[in-house]
Amino acid sequence: MKMMKNFLLILFLIQQLLAASLDTVVIKSKSMGTAPRAVIVIPASYYQSKTVLPVVYLLHGWSGSYRDWSVHIDLRPLAERYQFIIVCPNGGYDGWYLDSPLDKNSQYETYICREVIRYIDKHYQTIAKPEGRFICGLSMGGHGALSLLAKHPDLYAAASSMSGALALSHANKKYGLIRLLGDPETNSGLWQQNSCISLIENLVGLNRGILLDCGIDDFTITINRTVHTKLIELGIPHDYIERPGKHNWDYWTNALEYHLLYFQKMLQENHN
Repeated sequence: MKMMKNFLLILFLIQQLLAASLDTVVIKSKSMGTAPRAVIVIPASYYQSKTVLPVVYLLHGWSGSYRDWSVHIDLRPLAERYQFIIVCPNGGYDGWYLDSPLDKNSQYETYICREVIRYIDKHYQTIAKPEGRFICGLSMGGHGALSLLAKHPDLYAAASSMSGALALSHANKKYGLIRLLGDPETNSGLWQQNSCISLIENLVGLNRGILLDCGIDDFTITINRTVHTKLIELGIPHDYIERPGKHNWDYWTNALEYHLLYFQKMLQENHN
């Protein structure tokens, strides 16, 4: 019996050594004067060989937080399977991953694209160039992922969206956008400058990866179809997934592995 207990203990310790780690860190923001937290998931291979690894940034949705992804999905086996460092930063309750000219405490574009990336590349052994950097989000985060790729194509190899609210005009008043951008009638230019459906034109000819994924029973399906059609009209290569599902964690949990597989494929193509 004692030998069996020792064997099980050794087996448990080996499994722990081979498992990815999940930590919470503080990534300070000079642009906002705050100290948001982020979840970082590191594959075990990182500690065993100190190899450089690609990074996937996962953006949460409206009213969410940096903890959403790790609370609903066990990210550790996914990080291990696909050999990505996974970073889940804080995008604010309704920050929309943009820099607000009206609210200096909501500068989440600068925070994600400058401060978070700089912190991750400084503190971890990453592929610190666009080919090794990917960004994905759900709902508000889907809009954030695609719009940040379009605004900063020099930072990311690809972006993907799950159930993305891909046009700011389609997000009504309760989602906090008037606080960030002002009245959509009088500040229409500002809204357009920050709306994904307008920004994707920046990606013409840039050869960046794009994946759109939405459930057919999701309230964002119409705008996803519209963006898909516009990408075709612009001649921008992309992948599009439309399947049964709603705007919920059942759909996003099932979808995440497909998105990581897509990023892995992009990474391999960039290395060839």
